[in-house]
Amino acid sequence: MMRGNDVMGILFAYVHEERVRELTRERVMASIPFAGRYRLVDFPLSNMVNAGINKVGVITEQNYQSLMDHLGSGKAWDLSRKREGLYLLPPFGAETARTEGKISSLASILVFLNASKEEYVLLSDCDTAINIDYRDVFRVHEESGADVTVVYVHGQSPNTDKNVLYTFDETGRVTDMLVKRGGDTDCNYGLGMYLMSRQKLLELVHDCMNRNLHDFDRDLIMRNLSSLKVYGYQFTGVHFTVDSLGSYFNANLALMDPAVREDLFDYEHPIYTKVRDDFPARYGLGSDVVNSLVADGCLIEGEVENCVLFRGVKVKKGAKLHNCVIMQDTEVGENTRLDYVVADKEVVFEDNRTVMGYQTYPVYISKGSRV
Repeated sequence: MMRGNDVMGILFAYVHEERVRELTRERVMASIPFAGRYRLVDFPLSNMVNAGINKVGVITEQNYQSLMDHLGSGKAWDLSRKREGLYLLPPFGAETARTEGKISSLASILVFLNASKEEYVLLSDCDTAINIDYRDVFRVHEESGADVTVVYVHGQSPNTDKNVLYTFDETGRVTDMLVKRGGDTDCNYGLGMYLMSRQKLLELVHDCMNRNLHDFDRDLIMRNLSSLKVYGYQFTGVHFTVDSLGSYFNANLALMDPAVREDLFDYEHPIYTKVRDDFPARYGLGSDVVNSLVADGCLIEGEVENCVLFRGVKVKKGAKLHNCVIMQDTEVGENTRLDYVVADKEVVFEDNRTVMGYQTYPVYISKGSRV
């Protein structure tokens, strides 16, 4: 039976950054803060570790300083090891431009892939907050005899121009694929997760590079659909794909539902993150906090309702925050009102300010701004 140490993980830290340019201007997709104390990379990385995978390579391209600072040596995920562990794969010396596609990214780490001894490779994007038991994916892959197993969900696909839609036969084998813009009808769409043989991946990457093909879904999977046995694994739990600022905002506020938090942060399959030792959140005598997630290190003297506050946020007297996502070390001045606002790290809202967005159009304040 396939075990976790038979599988190596590859994370594409930068894929789909163009969808949320507000949040990825100074960081990679994988480094986007989420749920008060996490980054998006924590989810695929923790899922891999929970499945027993002890070798993970993280492919980056640019703006990866915050990601390197967050991951460090991988200690928080038990990947700081004498053998194997966490590998950051920045573009130093890469002969191909990774912006051309995932195949170019894989071609740029062929030395790493060839030197690895694991039989299988699990590839994943870093744009989805999800708690998935990859051991079930391993089991389905073995039982079906698949060359490639894709993880998909059934529902309304994200409103982006590169959704991968699958059609299956009665055995679960993929019979057709479409790469198209999201629509309003329910369909089977991929989550950017693939399990396959390492040798098969190397063969397909070499073939694509020789033909100057760079798109993973169109050129590596779809083009070979008739000769490859591609099967699907349906995920049915809670998941949030960040494909716009609005989806990011809604995903954070959805965590107010205890059932959603219980599913996404299952204590039997924990989501790990970098530890930042700080004092517990402090609440002033006049503070009023309702239905909110408040991280450690916060100081709240005002009114907070239906908000996600990251570590070290300060809300001064008379301030009113409703339906907001406020990132690390942001300061909200006295008598300031914020409604439907996403504030990046280290923003300063001075006294007596009013910033209001709407549920379908939250206002974004960039990192380090002074309002």
